[in-house]
Amino acid sequence: MVKTAEIKEEIKIPDGVQITVEGKTVHVKGQKGAMSKLLSHPKINLAVNGNIIQVSCSQSPRRKEKALIGTYKAHIRNMIKGVTQGYECKMKTLFSHFPIKNSVEGNQLVIQNFLGERFPRRADILENVKIEVKGEILILTSIDKEKVGQTAANIERATKVKNRDIRVFQDGIYIVKRG
Repeated sequence: MVKTAEIKEEIKIPDGVQITVEGKTVHVKGQKGAMSKLLSHPKINLAVNGNIIQVSCSQSPRRKEKALIGTYKAHIRNMIKGVTQGYECKMKTLFSHFPIKNSVEGNQLVIQNFLGERFPRRADILENVKIEVKGEILILTSIDKEKVGQTAANIERATKVKNRDIRVFQDGIYIVKRG
């Protein structure tokens, strides 16, 4: 088994994006907004040199540190894409008999008449996620990929069919497109 002395990965920062590193927190600013994320591990270092951000491990890296460097690179790339292009997720409301009505109230999505139930079901909307209701289509947008995905998961979980055969009762709100 050969051990490498140091692993260093670099990410090019595109024009119009400003990245700063304070301790273990990465701050990214772009045309769509700003976001920050704590990327903390004792052996992994983050540094910004000009228009390149370096993710490195100098203290005898092992398999875990190599994997974490790739994870950190993915997080930083997702943050850069979020502040430049943003993230969008489309969901579709499907029903067979009882028409489902969706509406946004504050930081919750209210799903009415799901399987003919009297009381509405509710799904939490995370901060900085905007939901646009266009009939049977829901469009979720944000600069944070994780928050869009978690909000979509909250909506799918709220419309989960319980105590019935899911092959027959396929009603719900499902993800149609991510991007």
